[in-house]
Amino acid sequence: MNATLIAVALSLVSAAAYASAAVAQARLAGRTAPGTGTLRLLGHGAWWSAVGLNAGGALLHVAALKYGPLTLVQPLGALTLVAAVPLGARAAGRRVSTTEWRGTLLTLLGLGALLTTAGGSAPHQTLSLVEALAVGAGTMAVVAGLSRPGARPGLRHAAASGITSGVASALTQTLTVAVTDHTTGPLFSWRLVVVALLVSAFAMGGLLLSQTAYRGGLGAPLAVVTLANPVAAAAIGLALLGERLQGGTISLVAALLGSAAAVRGVFLLSRAQAGAAPVAAPVPAPDAPVPSRVVIRSPRALRPEHGHLRRIRAGRS
Repeated sequence: MNATLIAVALSLVSAAAYASAAVAQARLAGRTAPGTGTLRLLGHGAWWSAVGLNAGGALLHVAALKYGPLTLVQPLGALTLVAAVPLGARAAGRRVSTTEWRGTLLTLLGLGALLTTAGGSAPHQTLSLVEALAVGAGTMAVVAGLSRPGARPGLRHAAASGITSGVASALTQTLTVAVTDHTTGPLFSWRLVVVALLVSAFAMGGLLLSQTAYRGGLGAPLAVVTLANPVAAAAIGLALLGERLQGGTISLVAALLGSAAAVRGVFLLSRAQAGAAPVAAPVPAPDAPVPSRVVIRSPRALRPEHGHLRRIRAGRS
């Protein structure tokens, strides 16, 4: 079978696993308090289910990266959002809306246009130790800036999660190619040890950041994660791994139109899912004081009445 077809097939199954994990994380985030720490999450079975699904999706993603370049595999990650639409609707006990179907169709058309410009050859180049350390340091600086307190923490954490996951994918490709292709260097080296540690740190960081982002709902944060992930990975592939977009001017126009359609589809999906999320009515605290309906008059309003009472008492005496 063609290496490109294998990469696409593995990416599709990986996207389904990631979508199931995202739905499980969103449901868990809706049941936990905002201040819940990581140690308390370890006691939830839903958390471990999400971890298992993410691990399965990651293994399939690693296999796909062996057969296809980052510019091919990473855009297929947008199908995670497409798969999450029916899964999320089923978990919420509702039907998929017309807006969600429109967003799904636009996303698929945009991905199809993007895939026509992606390189189809299996990857052979890897990151050097200096390049891997530079990518790791730059990613940490960006994530630290996005994680600072401020407005829209859910979307900023989602962007940080997408970037760390995309960088982890790029580093994973280096690790996979180096281990399976002995022409890139020795099997065991400090470079591979450092890359493996960076992959583990960024993969776990992306998982925890997405769990924090999903506390505000699944739609918009997952859309941001879906867009940030391939952008970060493709930037590393194009800048450091020698990957190139195929085709001339016509392919470039198709890629731009496909990008616009995919972005429009993703935001349609995020808006539809955000509108479908139930809004809980505020529940008053059980010990909250009940407003009193006693009207207290001012002292000036009582003076005439007091004078009238004094005259009545004087007449009786």
